Amino acid sequence: QVYAVESGGGLVQPGGSLRLSCAAHGSIYSIDVVNWYRQAPGKQRGFVAAISSGGSANYADSVKGRFTISRDNVRNTVYLEMKNLKPEDTAVYYCNPKGRTEKYASFDSWGQGTQVTVSS
Repeated sequence: QVYAVESGGGLVQPGGSLRLSCAAHGSIYSIDVVNWYRQAPGKQRGFVAAISSGGSANYADSVKGRFTISRDNVRNTVYLEMKNLKPEDTAVYYCNPKGRTEKYASFDSWGQGTQVTVSS
């Protein structure tokens, strides 16, 4: 079984920065892709960014140029560096790693989420 744990959320002023972490734990053989999603109150969960096993990254248009996703394959951890934060970035951020276990079964896990609040 594989599970993910997010951390790094908090309260920050507009224009500030935060770095979120997503650590995957369990019997992991490989992590093929890690997605970040976010959900604001009253809104549907939406895609933020993704990174492949080879390091290729994709971003939602709303965060391009402000957010950077990276990964540490040794630690099975993905980071989301967020700069120039705006009030509309306020949401619960979830990570979603996908890959294969040591028994070569596929997994598609979700973390519990970490709250990011951008407010003065």
